[in-house]
This record gives sequence, structure tokens and C-alpha cells, in this order.
Amino acid sequence: MPLANCTTPANGNETEQVLPLLDKVKLKTLKPGRPRKRVKVLATDKGYDSKDKRAALRKRGIRPQIPKRVWKTKKNRGKPIKISVPRFQQERCFAWYQRKYRRLVVRWERQTVYFDSFIDLATIHIWIQRILLVG
Repeated sequence: MPLANCTTPANGNETEQVLPLLDKVKLKTLKPGRPRKRVKVLATDKGYDSKDKRAALRKRGIRPQIPKRVWKTKKNRGKPIKISVPRFQQERCFAWYQRKYRRLVVRWERQTVYFDSFIDLATIHIWIQRILLVG
């Protein structure tokens, strides 16, 4: 389930948007006080593997589950990562957007404000459907 959305230019690097996107996340708990602003675990694919990202995530108290990039000349060293949060959950969210909201895939809007608002509406619609089906 999407927790936050971020729109970038087509020629931008999406790996640089991980930390600003995590700043947008606010997790609501039933406990009194401020809402939690961080997730416990971040599962990504090999494209996000870098020492800087891992250090920044650990500094924020987030455990990164990022598989190491494997070069053909090097053998796998160390303990393999056991992914408790599968990557298919993120890909499934993209599939929901593509199946139900074709406007997001084609991007007919020229202004970012309209596109962002439509993504927010689609995210709210997905959350309402999940709450009604589960609850």
C-alpha cells in the first residue's frame, strides 16, 4: 500500500528520491502523541544499493533490506538477505495504478499539480477499497 507519493522529472535519478520520500511518510498509530515518522524496514531492489544510502537509512533508524549488487567477477560473500517484506508488494501497487488509473500511466496532464492530485486521489481510492475489503 502506498504511504507517500513523489513526482520527479523523467530524466531524474529515482534513487536520489528515497530520503525525501521517507520524509513525507507519517505513520498514524493509536497511541497518544506525535505520529511516527519512520518505518522500521525499507525493502528495495539492487538499483538502490550504495554505502551512502545504507548509512543514511541506518542513521534514521531504518533497517535497509537492499540486496548487494553482484558483479560477475566476484563471488557472493557474507550472509544472504532474508527478505521479510517482498519486493512484489511495490510492483503490485504499480500494477494497481496501471490497471485502474490509465491516466497515471499515460500522463495526460501537463502540469505537475494536476498529476500529483490525481495520484493522491488514486492512493486514497486504493486505501478505501483495502479498508472496506479487510474491515
